Amino acid sequence: MNKIGGIDAMAHMERPEPVAGAGEVLVQVAVAGVNFMDIGVRQGMAWNEMPNPKILGVEGAGRVLALGEGVEGFTLGQRVAWVYAPGSYAEKIAIPAASLVPVPHGISDQTAAAVMMQGLTASHFATDFYPVQPGDIAFVHAAAGGVGLLLSQIIKLRGGRVIGRVSSQAKVAAAKAAGADHVIVDAEGNFAEEARRLSGGEGVHVVFDGSGPSTFQGSLDVLRRSGTFCWYGPVLGGPGPLDIMSLPKSIKLGYAVFMDHIHTPELLRARTEQLFGWILEGKLAVHIGGVYPLADAAQAHADMASRATTGKLLLLPGAA
Repeated sequence: MNKIGGIDAMAHMERPEPVAGAGEVLVQVAVAGVNFMDIGVRQGMAWNEMPNPKILGVEGAGRVLALGEGVEGFTLGQRVAWVYAPGSYAEKIAIPAASLVPVPHGISDQTAAAVMMQGLTASHFATDFYPVQPGDIAFVHAAAGGVGLLLSQIIKLRGGRVIGRVSSQAKVAAAKAAGADHVIVDAEGNFAEEARRLSGGEGVHVVFDGSGPSTFQGSLDVLRRSGTFCWYGPVLGGPGPLDIMSLPKSIKLGYAVFMDHIHTPELLRARTEQLFGWILEGKLAVHIGGVYPLADAAQAHADMASRATTGKLLLLPGAA
């Protein structure tokens, strides 16, 4: 990223080889994940304290090339994955050892990279922020997106029901394959009345909304009394100042951040072990919606921003 701006601010270029410092591991990147957060960084919403040019990306999977001073618990050639290591759109990266998790046999590099940020996010939403209980009805925005597909599956694993919202008919099949009991096609924010009908007229127990301010009022309307509103996704902006005394139906409203789910290395490894376990047991499927050579990262950003994609988008540094 050479400057704040559109995809023209991105360039595929040579940078000096990274070196593993004390407490760090040098990793050969096999796969890097693409996230809306990366678009936000490019648009100047984060990382402004870091000078340009800077390398985008925060998650991926690869193999250990070298160990910095004091690093224990990893071996050369070991497969690892990570989330929130700035500079992941690259062939090599030096990462704090505390940010790495081992990738078990049976989990591919692509699957490991695809499940880190979005899988940990979905896990946080449905197990910590709002622990879904059997019989709960959840409303999931962007149900065919990377987070939405994983979130729907975890809700179903915990015994909940899912009403999903997608922006086009083409995304219905993906949402239903992830377990959505009902799917509402809506691109304008007119979903609340149908969702209330599908929930027996009372509204849902929890709504997960990362779709920006255009859906905020509808998400309030879709909740039942004492329901929970899980707001996330800063790239699209917030709803603006709120008068807490204007909130209806004794609802609970919060802003969920996945880092609170993994705020220690021990929690990071425990949560990822659970995700990998669900995948190996066939309980959680990871849908990869697009794979691009690293040189085409700008096109991946454009495709993600178009809202035409489903699932996770990945970059392959070794691809031509």
